[in-house]
Amino acid sequence: MSTGNLAIKCAARGRAVQSREPAKGVSAPRGSGPLVVVANRRAGRIDEFGQALAVLRTGVQPVVVVDVSDAALEESLRGVAGRTVVAAGGDGTLRVLVQHLWQRGLLADTVVGLLPLGTGNDFARTVGIPRGPRSAAGVVLSGCARPLDLLADDGGTVAVNAVHYGVGGLAVKHASPLKPLLGRTAYRLAAAWAGARAAGWDVRVECDARVLFEGNVLFVGIGNGRTIGGGSVLWPQARPDDGLADVVVASAGSTVARLKVARALRSGEPGGANRVMTGRGKSIRVQGQAIPYVADGDDCGSQPSRSWSVHPAAWRLLVPVIE
Repeated sequence: MSTGNLAIKCAARGRAVQSREPAKGVSAPRGSGPLVVVANRRAGRIDEFGQALAVLRTGVQPVVVVDVSDAALEESLRGVAGRTVVAAGGDGTLRVLVQHLWQRGLLADTVVGLLPLGTGNDFARTVGIPRGPRSAAGVVLSGCARPLDLLADDGGTVAVNAVHYGVGGLAVKHASPLKPLLGRTAYRLAAAWAGARAAGWDVRVECDARVLFEGNVLFVGIGNGRTIGGGSVLWPQARPDDGLADVVVASAGSTVARLKVARALRSGEPGGANRVMTGRGKSIRVQGQAIPYVADGDDCGSQPSRSWSVHPAAWRLLVPVIE
């Protein structure tokens, strides 16, 4: 198959369903060096890594595995420009790899593969990477590189799928120790607990320099992908290659109001609740009271002000070829 034909057929299933149009991409460079796989040994489904690894080793390149927390990670990623590097884990593992490449100026010249072995794997859902380890490894070997947007803040942090402020940030923190036992249910339980107890945070949320909301909030979500928490659709219209971030803001209120907000967020139609505001833009700013937040499930602490910008087509991810 020629590169041109491959580009036409390259699409993520998530976008194909939404827009009925294929996402453009190109065949992935394989390079002359080994295929580096950055694995998270604590990922929720890392016990399935061996199945994926067996498929990867049928390719023409030797495979080198390095742990995402290994001190040798930086050394292992030297000279990867023009090659493919694979993340084996969830959204957080993918974010760490992309962050590393971004900070060192290597991201634009490197193609990223993903073996979705985490608990939630929300970004894999958005772009259509299969959940099965063997099928996902097949995409790494024969998929095509889709240009995707990247969220980056003014402190140097990036996110590939989503940023959660407030209750969303607290939920991720409290869910972490429960994930090995409860899986995706851990996030939903933690979110319910945090939503019932949190007093809210006084902030102003701006979208492209226009005020989307100012007041007491429970939750601010900035999405590049469509889902959080292992499949809960929070940004139903989001596309990770349209140059825009989707924003959801849930204001605080009575217990009954909070339950209505939670129901609307779970339904995949957040705009259906009168305490939920939505927007889309290239630049998002959250400013006011220090508010906890997480990027792709990684704790970023609490900050009184952060600005997020969308960097269009900043990186390329291997996705299935649509036949």
